[in-house]
Amino acid sequence: MTSPARTGALRRPAVFLDRDGTLTEPRHYPSRPQDLVLQADIGPPLRALQRYGFALIVVTNQSGLARGLIDEAAIAPMHRRLRELLARHRVQLDGIYLCPHHPGGTVPRLSIACSCRKPAPGMLHQAAGDLGCDLSSSWMVGDSVCDIEAGHGAGTRTALVGPQPLAGVVPTLYRTSTAQALTAIAGSEIPKSAAAIPGAHQATGVNF
Repeated sequence: MTSPARTGALRRPAVFLDRDGTLTEPRHYPSRPQDLVLQADIGPPLRALQRYGFALIVVTNQSGLARGLIDEAAIAPMHRRLRELLARHRVQLDGIYLCPHHPGGTVPRLSIACSCRKPAPGMLHQAAGDLGCDLSSSWMVGDSVCDIEAGHGAGTRTALVGPQPLAGVVPTLYRTSTAQALTAIAGSEIPKSAAAIPGAHQATGVNF
C-alpha cells in the first residue's frame, strides 16, 4: 500500500490515542517500562487501521514529570517498550507526543500552564502539522473528559472508553473497552478511507 501524500489535497487521517488507561492498562503514574501493559485485543483493529493508511499517534499527559514523580530519563525506555509491545502485533506508531507540564507541579520549569496539556488540543495540532494529518477525518480515543475535549478542540471525532459513560461528555461514540472502540472506528472508516487512499485495498468490510 502506498501511503497518502502529505499535501493539502490529500492528508492522512489519524487515530490519536491516549496512553494510560486507553492504549495501556491504567497505572498510577507509571514510571518503569514494565508498568506499560497493552489493553486486551487492540492489535487487530490497530493493524487494520494502519493498513488502510491511518496514522497512529499517542498523545499523553504526563504530569508526573512536573510533580517530580517520574524521572525524565525514564520516558525514552518506556516508549521503546511501548513500541516493542505494539510491534509484536505488527503495529507501528507514527508518533508519540507527551506533555510534561502541570501548573501545580514541583519542578519549576515544568510547572506552567501550557497549550499542550489536554484538554488543550496542542499536541493534536502539533502532530497533525508534523505528520500531515487531516484532523477533520481523524479520531481521538481516550478514557477521560480531557481526551474528549482535546479531540473536540482539534476538530476530530471522539471515542470515549471506560466502564461507563462520563457525565457531561458527548463523544462521537462510547464503548466499554479500547478494542471495541477501535473496532467500531475501523468498521465505519475503512471502506470510506480505502476508496480515497492510493494503492489501498478495496474492501466492503474489515478483515483483521
